[in-house]
Amino acid sequence: MVQNKTRATDASVDAYLAARAKGQQADDSRALIALFERITGQPAKMWGPSIVGHGSYRYTYDSGRSGDMPLAGFAIRGRELVVYLDCEHAAGTLLPKLGKHRMGKSCLYFRQLSDLDITVLERLVTESVAHVQRTRG
Repeated sequence: MVQNKTRATDASVDAYLAARAKGQQADDSRALIALFERITGQPAKMWGPSIVGHGSYRYTYDSGRSGDMPLAGFAIRGRELVVYLDCEHAAGTLLPKLGKHRMGKSCLYFRQLSDLDITVLERLVTESVAHVQRTRG
């Protein structure tokens, strides 16, 4: 059976940030880590080679394939930061208030935290974590 690439590792979060984040992006990454630690109560841990995650939950697809994912996480993707959320249930009311971003199915892309309303981001992450824990935990 093929093993999932996205799984918790013992790699260093600090080494990842040192290699990928410069200037404002490094400051924003540290702010996201603090925010996610406060919300999840869990320390930052590397998931795969490029996701900084906090906590975990188990998922199972209809096909029977299963795995673990972080409750809250982010990655550095070039000039953007990507926050992974399960927020479709809250997207209609909160995303319009968030600020300058773009949204994929479960990926929130932005250039810097100062482009966002941090209070709205915190609420999105909090609701995402609660939703995942309620529906999958």
